[in-house]
Amino acid sequence: MPYTPHTEEDIQAMLRALGLSRLEDLYAHLPQDLLNPPIALPEPMDEDALLRHLRDLAGENRAGKVFLGGGVRDHFIPAVVDTVASRGEFLTAYTPYQAEASQGVLQAIFEYQTMIAELTGLDVANASLYDGASALAEGVLLALRATRRMHVVVSQGVHPEYRAVLATYLNAVGATLDEVALDGDRTPAFPVAEDVGAVVVQSPNFLGRIETYGALAEAAHAAGALLVAVVDPLSLAVLRPPGELGADVAVGEGQPLGNPLGFGGPHFGFIAVREALLRQLPGRLVSMTEDAEGRRGFVLALSAREQHIRRAKAKSNITTNAQNAALRATVHLAALGPAGLRGVALGAAAAARRLYQLLLEAEGVAPLTTPPFFAEFALRLPKDPAEVRGLLAEAGFHGAYPIPEYGENAALFAASERMTEDDLLAFARAFFVAVGG
Repeated sequence: MPYTPHTEEDIQAMLRALGLSRLEDLYAHLPQDLLNPPIALPEPMDEDALLRHLRDLAGENRAGKVFLGGGVRDHFIPAVVDTVASRGEFLTAYTPYQAEASQGVLQAIFEYQTMIAELTGLDVANASLYDGASALAEGVLLALRATRRMHVVVSQGVHPEYRAVLATYLNAVGATLDEVALDGDRTPAFPVAEDVGAVVVQSPNFLGRIETYGALAEAAHAAGALLVAVVDPLSLAVLRPPGELGADVAVGEGQPLGNPLGFGGPHFGFIAVREALLRQLPGRLVSMTEDAEGRRGFVLALSAREQHIRRAKAKSNITTNAQNAALRATVHLAALGPAGLRGVALGAAAAARRLYQLLLEAEGVAPLTTPPFFAEFALRLPKDPAEVRGLLAEAGFHGAYPIPEYGENAALFAASERMTEDDLLAFARAFFVAVGG
């Protein structure tokens, strides 16, 4: 039967208390074009016709090698990842509130937390967040709570979409945000004011350049601020972890670990912190304990979120985690192991260097990113990157991600270990035609 908690008498009593006569009057302050927008829907279809229509739409997708970049890339995923992540006890599992009924999920989260902490060189990680952008926002809010300051400085080397999300979060809490322009392709040294609570840098940055931010971390700490590092998790198989470089908080997008490309997801964000910041972590944290008989067990711990305590005391309104996507990363990391992950990272870096050399041979193309870079880099093209991207798509490739914030005709490219020499040469040939036509 339908769930109708409010009777007509309840509704009328509410309206009388508000001095209104109709429910519609509650929304009278909103623009009328938002209240009843025209919706151009086609005529209804039966099931067979709808399936044909969906197949036709799916047929318009253009398959091909992806060279776009922006933190999302096509890396190798062992078959065991799909096998484990699609098991019913994981795929259909609900929130693990009852530890006695959720040991498998809780153990998987615990293993994930351990792996992220090891990768980042920090003490503790939570159960994952929604994506890289929200992870950054939560990491910065964490830093502001810890320092009791409301001013943030972020490098323009941080992903533009991450910065946009961060600005939205900070506006909601009344914090201020300043951006530091890049010096070429990297973040310059700059003084950190005494009112700054968080300094944010990304390495490899959005242009692909590997940043050395140890000195910036020291400057932040000297001013009483925390250093929040945005990192590519795959790069940490070959680069020094943020914990060793002085970062207090490490965040990022986890898609390169065991998650396939998709139209915007599903992804997951990760966050790791130093032990002193443990109680500021948003979302879930799984801990290992023992039961009354001394047997190992896993439980939710220190979950200071609005579903567990008074909303005013919650560290965040993040009430869940991207569990299946994070599980995929856990299985992926376990299957590859340290040596396998390092091999994937080195393969991606080698492919990116080779692609960089090939594309710079095209007339009118200039580098925006200088070595060292990891798996992505930016170039200045002799024509509109959107046009180049369209021509590449017609040739069966996805490449040339326009990044106008970084200069006229600037575009981002990426490579992965899955790309053979023939793949790179074929893309380069298509690129030469696209930029020269």
